[in-house]
Amino acid sequence: MLKTAEDFLEGQILLIDKPLTWSSFQAVNKLKYILKRKYNLPKKFKIGHAGTLDPLATGLLIVCTGKFTKKITEIQGQAKEYTGTITVGATTPSYDMETEVNATFPTEHITAELIQQTIPQFLGEIDQKPPVFSAIKKDGIRLYEHARAGEEVEIQARKTTIHEFEITKFVLPEIEFRVVCSKGTYIRSLAYDFGKALNSGAYLSVLRRTKIGDYEIVNAITPQTFEQSLHQTES
Repeated sequence: MLKTAEDFLEGQILLIDKPLTWSSFQAVNKLKYILKRKYNLPKKFKIGHAGTLDPLATGLLIVCTGKFTKKITEIQGQAKEYTGTITVGATTPSYDMETEVNATFPTEHITAELIQQTIPQFLGEIDQKPPVFSAIKKDGIRLYEHARAGEEVEIQARKTTIHEFEITKFVLPEIEFRVVCSKGTYIRSLAYDFGKALNSGAYLSVLRRTKIGDYEIVNAITPQTFEQSLHQTES
């Protein structure tokens, strides 16, 4: 069924597969530009996403338009599922591949059995410190700005909940996983803390968000495909 300008103003939920290296802000801006150009929407057309994905992550980004932007807080509060890869034997300041390796650690002692014994420490409600390279504000300044300025910042741990944590493949130095977690969980911090618990080091090398509540990545499309689908309605 073809969408109209009124449909997007009244409210739509768009399931977008965010490309690698795009920020969530860039993805929303791209959709806003596409929709405003296609439908001649007003300058103050409302559009926003329900939960940030880091540039180095791919996967499900829920974008709400018009009156449905009021649903953003509700959607953000739902459980999220991720798949990805933890690389053990090294750490990075950002806990992912945004920054270079700053320390290396032994991995010879890491076995499938040790990994399975370690997982229960990360199930249920846990204390987690956000990465220093994150958008959380400290003294009115985002943590990543403090980090890039070389400033030491004391970060408070937060409560978060890991509902499910399973290892789907294990070939050193890579551990592939699937996680279901609450709002506010940093998978980069989970990777870093998991490496520490294994008496080694680790960072997040791949991340893909696959679900938010009942919304699934299999029903999502890329911004490029979204744009193409609108052009096809013109012919």
